[in-house]
Amino acid sequence: MAMAEKLCLTAAFVFFMTGLLTGIWKYWCMANSPKAAAPRYVDIAHRSSLMYSFAALLLGWFASHSVHPDWLNTLGAVCALGFFALAIGTYIVHGVLRDTSNQLRKPHRLGVMTLPSWTVHSFMVALIVAEVGGSLILGTGAMMSIW
Repeated sequence: MAMAEKLCLTAAFVFFMTGLLTGIWKYWCMANSPKAAAPRYVDIAHRSSLMYSFAALLLGWFASHSVHPDWLNTLGAVCALGFFALAIGTYIVHGVLRDTSNQLRKPHRLGVMTLPSWTVHSFMVALIVAEVGGSLILGTGAMMSIW
């Protein structure tokens, strides 16, 4: 099994377990809330972890069929999976801190701190480039293989 496939499968497991554990957290919040609702970013952390786990499996399938060299597939996997993990981590942090219901609303809050707008904007641009770019590498390699 190539390194990109191993990384994708490992990430799928970690993201899936994170989804299950944040699901327990979400349930606990709902059970202890007068409105039976979890904080927004607890819910987002739970759902995104589960969705990213299946996205990681898909990327692993792409990697297993890709005609690109192993180093390029590994780079694509690391870029996409790394930013999947950073996104989940950000949601968990906001869920723990309960500091916002919209991380993109200005002013950008992180706990009691206010972040400069350029940091959030830069992170989002990097996330877009890494997730789309990494997925594009793996996906095009697989498409070239099957067609």
